Amino acid sequence: MSGPADPEETGAAAGRTYWITTFGCQMNKADSERMAGILESMGLRPAETEQSASVVLYNTCTIRDNAEQKVYSHLGRQAQRKRLDPSLTLVVAGCVAQQEGAALLRRVPELDLVMGPQHANRLETLLQQVANGQQVVATDEHHILEDISTARRDSSVCAWVNVIYGCNERCTYCVVPAVRGREQSRLPAAIRSEIKGLAARGYREVTLLGQNIDAYGRDLPGSTPEGRHAHTLTDLLHAVHDVDGIERFRFATSHPRYFTDRLIDACAQLDKVCEHFHIPFQSGDDTILKAMGRGYTVARYERIIERIRQRIPDASISADVIVAFPGESDEQFRRTLTLIDRLGFDQVNTAAYSPRPGTPAATWPDQLSEEVKVARLQELNALVERSARSRSRRYLGRCEEVLVEGANPRRSDQLMGRTRTNRLTFFPARLADGTAIPTGALVQVRIEETRPFSLSGTALALSPEPKHQSSGG
Repeated sequence: MSGPADPEETGAAAGRTYWITTFGCQMNKADSERMAGILESMGLRPAETEQSASVVLYNTCTIRDNAEQKVYSHLGRQAQRKRLDPSLTLVVAGCVAQQEGAALLRRVPELDLVMGPQHANRLETLLQQVANGQQVVATDEHHILEDISTARRDSSVCAWVNVIYGCNERCTYCVVPAVRGREQSRLPAAIRSEIKGLAARGYREVTLLGQNIDAYGRDLPGSTPEGRHAHTLTDLLHAVHDVDGIERFRFATSHPRYFTDRLIDACAQLDKVCEHFHIPFQSGDDTILKAMGRGYTVARYERIIERIRQRIPDASISADVIVAFPGESDEQFRRTLTLIDRLGFDQVNTAAYSPRPGTPAATWPDQLSEEVKVARLQELNALVERSARSRSRRYLGRCEEVLVEGANPRRSDQLMGRTRTNRLTFFPARLADGTAIPTGALVQVRIEETRPFSLSGTALALSPEPKHQSSGG
C-alpha cells in the first residue's frame, strides 16, 4: 500500500485541486454537487483535467454491472498514477463503495477513502482522517444530518434538492436499499429554507429528489385523525410552492405503489409544478411485476396514467423498464411492448436485467442469455424511439415556454433549455431584434422541428415575469 497523503496537502492547502467523476442517477449528481461544495470550502479548486487533480473522487453507481466496471477501469488508471505520486488522494464514494466496503481496499490498495452515500456530507471529516495517516472505510449506517455545506451546483439555473434519502422497498433486482440505507425524510422547514437560499442566488427551477419520493414523510412524526401521514410529498409541494423567484418545480423518482390522486390534483392546481411525471413501470406483465416485488399491477399503473391525462392532458410521462428479467418469456416481454405502445410514453429509460450481488433475483436459476437480452433491448429501444418521435410531433407549430439553461455546447449561436414538459429545446441566442437572451430567462419559442427526444425553434419573446398564486401552505 502506498503511504498516506501529507496532512498539509490533504487539507485546505493552496494549490490543491479536485476532480469528481459521477456515475449513475440524479441522486448521485446531487451528492457530487454537495461533495464539490465541501472540497471548495476546504480551499480546493476544480482541476483542469482528471490526471492533474490532487484529489480524485469517483461517485459510483452499482445499479448495473457495466456502470460498476467503468469505475474499476478509471480506478486502475489512478492507482497506477498514485504509485508514482503518493500525494494523490484517491476516493471512491457512492453505491459501489457501500456495496464493496473494505473489499475495495483489497482490490485497490492505493485507495485512501471508501465512503457510502450516507456519508457524503462528512467528506471533510473523513479526509482529515486520511490526512492523519488513516486509510478510511465509512460504510456504517449513518443518520444523514441536515447538510450545512453549500453545494457547488453544476447549473446556475436548475438545482437538485434532496428531500428523502434511502429506500425501504425490496425490489428483488435492486441494490439501492442495501447501499443507500433506510428512508430518511428531511423536515419541510429545512427543505423550504434551502429552496429560499437557492432563489436568493438566482435559481429558477428546483427538482425535488428521492430514490422513492412518494414515500416522503412516512418516517416523520405525526398523522391526521383520518390516519394520513402528517407530511407527504403533496403537502411538501404546497409548502414550497410560493417561494419567490423559483418558477418551476419538478420531482423524481415516483413509485406507482404510492402515487396518489391527491398528488395528481396538487400538480394540476399548483401552477409552478411542471407537467412532467417520471413513473417507472419496469414490466408490462403482472407475473414479472410480482417476481420483481413491485407491489402493483399493470392495471393499477394504467389507472395512474389515465388519471394524469384526465387532469393534465398535455402532461409528458417518462418511465423506466427492465427486460429479460429472470424467467421472462417472449409473451411476457411482448406485454411490455404492448403497454408502451398503448400508453405512448414521451421517454423510457431502458435496461436489460443485470444481476446484482446480494439481490434475490441474482441467485434464481432461470437467468436469460446475453443474446436474448441484447435482442429484446434492441427491439424495445426501437419502439421507445418511435413512441417518443410520435409524442414530439404534437409540439410542431406550438409556442412553448422554455427556461434557458445555457449555450448549446455544439453551436455557440444557440441556447438550450427545457419546456415545462421536460423536452430539451434548442433555439437562437438572440431574438429577431438582436436582443441577447440571458441564461435563466423564460422565453417563448415557436417549435419548428421535432425529434424523438428534442425540439428546435425560434425564440419569439421573453416571457413576462409570472404572477403566481400563493399556495395554501
